[in-house]
Amino acid sequence: MIAIRADKLSKTYSLGVGASTLRDSLASMFRRRPTRTTLRALDDVSFEVEAGETLGIIGNNGAGKSTLLKILSRITKPTGGRVELHGRVGSLLEVGTGFHQELSGRENIFLNGAILGMRRGEIEKRFDEIVAFSELEKFLDTPVKHYSSGMYMRLAFAVAAHLEPEILIVDEVLAVGDVSFQKKCLNKMQDVSQKGRTVLFVSHDMSAVTRICTRAIALSKGSIVQEGDATEVVRSYLSSNLGISAEHDFSADANAPASEFVRLKRVRVVNEKGETFGSLDIRGKIGIEAKYEALQGGQILLPNFQVFNQDRVQLFTVQDVSREWHRREKERGEYVSTVWIPPNFMAEGSFFVNFAVVTYLPAMRIHFNALEAVSFDVVDSLEGDTARGDYAGKMDGVIRPILDWETSFNG
Repeated sequence: MIAIRADKLSKTYSLGVGASTLRDSLASMFRRRPTRTTLRALDDVSFEVEAGETLGIIGNNGAGKSTLLKILSRITKPTGGRVELHGRVGSLLEVGTGFHQELSGRENIFLNGAILGMRRGEIEKRFDEIVAFSELEKFLDTPVKHYSSGMYMRLAFAVAAHLEPEILIVDEVLAVGDVSFQKKCLNKMQDVSQKGRTVLFVSHDMSAVTRICTRAIALSKGSIVQEGDATEVVRSYLSSNLGISAEHDFSADANAPASEFVRLKRVRVVNEKGETFGSLDIRGKIGIEAKYEALQGGQILLPNFQVFNQDRVQLFTVQDVSREWHRREKERGEYVSTVWIPPNFMAEGSFFVNFAVVTYLPAMRIHFNALEAVSFDVVDSLEGDTARGDYAGKMDGVIRPILDWETSFNG
């Protein structure tokens, strides 16, 4: 059964046309030819979503993701095409929409339930679950206009997820909350989908998309560029220029990180073949490579990589302590240093890398530190030969090694 059908959707905005002030209105009366600038936010977008399916929608900023969700949520009308929705829709798109600002949190829960067509008795049955999930018991009778953005989002998600619309639409608004609540929301969406309800999820968190979505759509400049299995779409997206930055070329940058002794030229993430790659299989080696130029001789220049996960938790710092270069001065010239992260070490998710060049002898000095010089994504296979085995659900932790096991049987 089809829950959502989008047929040749398009959306065009006219920019710089409307008159916002009296002066603009008067000026437009004497303007012979009003200037019209159009922006095509969506262009011939068609897809179907089965009932009970979880669809991820990914794309860079300006790709048309939010416009698509607003059309599906009936907030915005399409310029062309049509949408079929079979079931009640619960949307969580932007903080500040969907609630009446003058009403309390308690009153807004009942208001939203009524909008979804639920009876008061149905809402009361789920009321305690909503409040417990939002963790806002103390503020339940406070008008929501006094809520912080994080508090607002907590209550909005709790209402949308627990009042059981057949279709749940969630945008990147989850980024407003703290990390622990984001994880709580993701687990709830996974639970919602397992109960047969349809979920549309927009996120820049690729690991979240691959974890909770069965299929994904990648948008670019208002059009679908790929559709299919979530893991495959994410892998393709991240390995293209549409995704995260697996390479940063500083060679033509006048403001490249540098000191009088060394200048950064390039940082990139590579696979085992030495190819630049933004999405890497957890089972393969991950290389982080830096090209830099020693501007003067006689310095012990040590490359230093700092790796962070998507929550900006620093996982480790690694620097060149090899026998060859640990205490050896570098001559003037160009160098390429690569560190290899072993297979089955990183957990799945998005990662960010700082690159620094430091000197410890004869005195400590940090020549530069290029923050978030590159980023990459690790995708865990569901083929049963990684640390997750045959388990397909969420696995916490910042690393995911395959370790040796010993089991004895004592009869």
